[in-house]
Amino acid sequence: MTNAAAPAPNPTLLRVTALRKQFGQAEVLKGIDLCVAPGDRIAILGASGSGKSTLLRCLNFMERPSSGRVELGGSVVGTERTMRDGSVQTDYSERELTRVRQRVGMVFQQFNLFPHMTALGNVMEGLVTVQGMARALATTKARAQLARVGLAEKADEYPARLSGGQKQRVAIARALALEPELLLFDEPTSALDPELVGEVLRVIRALADEGRTMLLVTHEVGFAYHFASRVLFIADGVIHEQGTPDEVLKHPRQPRTQAFLARHNEFSF
Repeated sequence: MTNAAAPAPNPTLLRVTALRKQFGQAEVLKGIDLCVAPGDRIAILGASGSGKSTLLRCLNFMERPSSGRVELGGSVVGTERTMRDGSVQTDYSERELTRVRQRVGMVFQQFNLFPHMTALGNVMEGLVTVQGMARALATTKARAQLARVGLAEKADEYPARLSGGQKQRVAIARALALEPELLLFDEPTSALDPELVGEVLRVIRALADEGRTMLLVTHEVGFAYHFASRVLFIADGVIHEQGTPDEVLKHPRQPRTQAFLARHNEFSF
């Protein structure tokens, strides 16, 4: 009689340990521990100023953590040095961080498109300047990503001629073009008129259905319930509560979470 093979451990794509971020005397992140496995869809909720956006910006190193460790694919990002007092300091090279940002894509609240480039040019830019791809191949790839978000016919339009929802979909196509392992969305619908929110959320839901690994900061609590495999509620720079959408959004245990959700009771699920 042979023993059944033990199930393979769930791999970890991203591991965050004791992550802190300080701006001057203000400590915004106060020790974040987080593991993200391939295929995880994590919705991050919390009041304004709780540290949600700062967390995402630290994960793709637009902001460098003040302390703590970020591991991507099992490798520590940066070079750690133990100081005389026993503390650990991490040094980062721009070359390494450029590689990390290709693996960890970011979609911003305010789109951040280049106004002097067409939609196609915006999506191509990273392929050409960061990855060194030939322009003909980059053009083909960028057109495919624009088609993927429903904007094939807008390839030659400049951002000024696009709606907010269309701009955000171009930004998503730009992130997808680099084929990241992890996608970060920082309140991608908060700058949109209400009637444009749905078109962006449908693209994000389609990406979720593909099995992509994503972290989404959002105030769209109803969407978070249907989108997420896990929900984090952040308060005062720490993860205050986490669990499945049912656990956190329908049956929150912590008073802070309950109070937050009571102010967002216009959703239904």
